[in-house]
Amino acid sequence: MQKLVTYLLFFTAVLSYGQELNLPVFTQYLADNNFVIAPTYAGIGDNVKIRANGLTQWVGIKGAPDNQSVYGDIRIADRSGVGLSFYSDRNGNTIQSGAKFSFAHHLTLDYYSKIYLSLGISYNLNNFRIDINNFNTTHEAPIIDPLVTDDRRNTNHNFDLGALFRWKAFFMSLNINNVLDKDFDSSIRFKEPNLLLNYQIYTGYTFRGPKKSGLEFEPSIFYQMFTSDKRSATDLNFKFRKYNRNDDYFWGGISYRFLNDQLLKPLNIGPMVGFKKSIFYFGYAYQITTNDLSAYNSGTHVITVGIDFLQGISNCPCTQDPVHH
Repeated sequence: MQKLVTYLLFFTAVLSYGQELNLPVFTQYLADNNFVIAPTYAGIGDNVKIRANGLTQWVGIKGAPDNQSVYGDIRIADRSGVGLSFYSDRNGNTIQSGAKFSFAHHLTLDYYSKIYLSLGISYNLNNFRIDINNFNTTHEAPIIDPLVTDDRRNTNHNFDLGALFRWKAFFMSLNINNVLDKDFDSSIRFKEPNLLLNYQIYTGYTFRGPKKSGLEFEPSIFYQMFTSDKRSATDLNFKFRKYNRNDDYFWGGISYRFLNDQLLKPLNIGPMVGFKKSIFYFGYAYQITTNDLSAYNSGTHVITVGIDFLQGISNCPCTQDPVHH
């Protein structure tokens, strides 16, 4: 039994290091919060947009991932924007926290055809540690593995690069995340992956409903691929918005996530709803687990609250809000 506990601790530590800087993207970006996945969205829209996300994964499983994050961006002048985000993520006894500082510049390629190109960069600061406070001895294992001597703290610095192309109601963004290999301490006995590079593509189209209906329909696709082991996943999304005369709106949608070699075996299916009233925003998403874990949990819950203030219409259409324009 003692050997089994040792192996489990070792396995947990390896998985913990493996997840570092590779936090999964859920459906927060669909809550009118594209800055979650792309620095190129910084400064597009109202002057200040703030979104706070709370996520609890696999409710009912002890030690399941729990994540909190805050995203904010603001336009500077007419063609640029800056953004800042913070996150805290706990997965069992592994804890990550960090911040991103982003800058984006927006170009008008053709004014009359409404063709825009945005370029962005983010500097990432990430802290990672293993919390040993919950490591307890048992009758079968009277001592904690001697390899586990501290919290195994680690800090990493990295960069994301992105490009966003927009043509009227069509959009496509390409993001290259964690462009630097990880600089790790070779004296650590656990094997750590040093290749953290991953690619993300997000694309979609916004269809306007009949005149005076106030309806918009937006199908979109989000794709992510990790170069370390070539694993990849895709989200197929659909959402709609219904506006009133004051440009307040409510929305609903659904997301279907799958590994790209298992199209008909989704990882989860996620309905979502939300609304915007004046400067306030609220969104809720629920992800139904469809794999073997479904028997042990009641799904994943994501809540987004936000505020848009200091609104100011840009003199350049390249930074005007892409929603309802």
